[in-house]
Amino acid sequence: MLTTTQVADYFLKKTHPEFGDAISNLKLQKMVYYAQGFHLALYGKPLFDEEIVAWEHGPVVESLYYTYREYGANELPQPEHVDVKNYSNEEIELLDEVFEVYGQFSAWKLRNMTHSERPWVETGKNNVISKELMGEFFKTLLN
Repeated sequence: MLTTTQVADYFLKKTHPEFGDAISNLKLQKMVYYAQGFHLALYGKPLFDEEIVAWEHGPVVESLYYTYREYGANELPQPEHVDVKNYSNEEIELLDEVFEVYGQFSAWKLRNMTHSERPWVETGKNNVISKELMGEFFKTLLN
């Protein structure tokens, strides 16, 4: 099982800021959420242990948010090194797919998308979004 930092590092390492695909904290939060949701739907188990909370601007992993808070809405730095030996082939495939599909959208587009989805809509503000609810919802998005 990965940590949210490993998931974040993987996404950040895939960006090419010179081509305009930088990632902000808001965008990173949503991509991590989508990775967790699809992992739950596909494999019936979490990608990472940390909880996702329904904040005003959508799903957030609080520890990850506070790691990058100082950057505000600006581009996050790429990690120095990401050791892909720490990721299973299943995890790499999933993260690559999430990056391909959701990485093309702006932070605010992703925010608005999560605001229309059951996990955020049915969870009270500042409460943990249940993994069961996420798994059920993301199963409806498969295929």
